[in-house]
Amino acid sequence: MPLALPLIGLALGAGLVIAATGALRASGPDLVRPLPVGTGDLRDYRWEKRPVLVFAPSEADPDYRRQLALLTAAREGLAERDVVVLTDAAPERLGRLRTGLAVEGFALLLVGKDGGVKLRETAPVTPERLFALIDRMPMGRRELSE
Repeated sequence: MPLALPLIGLALGAGLVIAATGALRASGPDLVRPLPVGTGDLRDYRWEKRPVLVFAPSEADPDYRRQLALLTAAREGLAERDVVVLTDAAPERLGRLRTGLAVEGFALLLVGKDGGVKLRETAPVTPERLFALIDRMPMGRRELSE
């Protein structure tokens, strides 16, 4: 019986990840996407979206699950700020961006509309922190005033 408890916890955790990802997707077709393995740059998003890249060693990673839950709760604010969330929780697939950015373990990167990395963290980031950073950027200030 004790062996079943961790398995139940893992199954519940996987359900949270699926639910969190589903909730993000439900708020807009461009808000969250898996990061394709072959993607080597983010030029398709330049001047249109602010990519938030979420990397993890697996979908069961506690930091990954927490980050998705935080982002899910803030989906409206993300959409207002033109944020698209791109996830990669499969390091064994050796995604080009993961490799090029030398990501190990959990990492969150905020990329500005200009293509520059504005934030790189190895722990979950609150939406409030992301929003404050975006809202202080020159383009973010201009968008807020419009």
